[in-house]
Amino acid sequence: MTLTKLAGGTAAVGLGAVGALHGIWTFSPWPLANRAEFARTVVGVAEADLPTPELTAAVAAALGAASYVIAARADLVPQVGPRRVVRSGVWGVAGVLLLRGAVGLLSSALTGRSTDFTRWDLALYSPLCLALGGLTAYVAAATHVPRRPDRRHVIKRLKDPANRGS
Repeated sequence: MTLTKLAGGTAAVGLGAVGALHGIWTFSPWPLANRAEFARTVVGVAEADLPTPELTAAVAAALGAASYVIAARADLVPQVGPRRVVRSGVWGVAGVLLLRGAVGLLSSALTGRSTDFTRWDLALYSPLCLALGGLTAYVAAATHVPRRPDRRHVIKRLKDPANRGS
């Protein structure tokens, strides 16, 4: 197994697991005891401010799609649709995860008060985003296909009388 496939598989499985967890959260606060504890620990808000189940399901779907594009770009599953969409999708996923991880670390580290959420964000959520983002960026960079040379340049060279005899 190549390093690209290992990195892609790890990132895809990680994002798939997080997506599945978000799917569970559309109807349950598992693994926490209740919605209030879930809101405080996982989301960092009051129970009344929790995202709707529909929004949580949309996040679960987005994480599932992210998992797929990474696995497809790493050549672990068949690629459906234009290659450009998958290639751009992998770079987009990497950027979002790296941004979430960096901003999460900074905001949680610089907050004046320690909460359940900030402790978990510093210990797990942000580092996980950075790790998955790094693996995804590696897959994107390692599977980069060089652009074809500009055909106009080749045709121009062929039309140049100085190049005809060579």
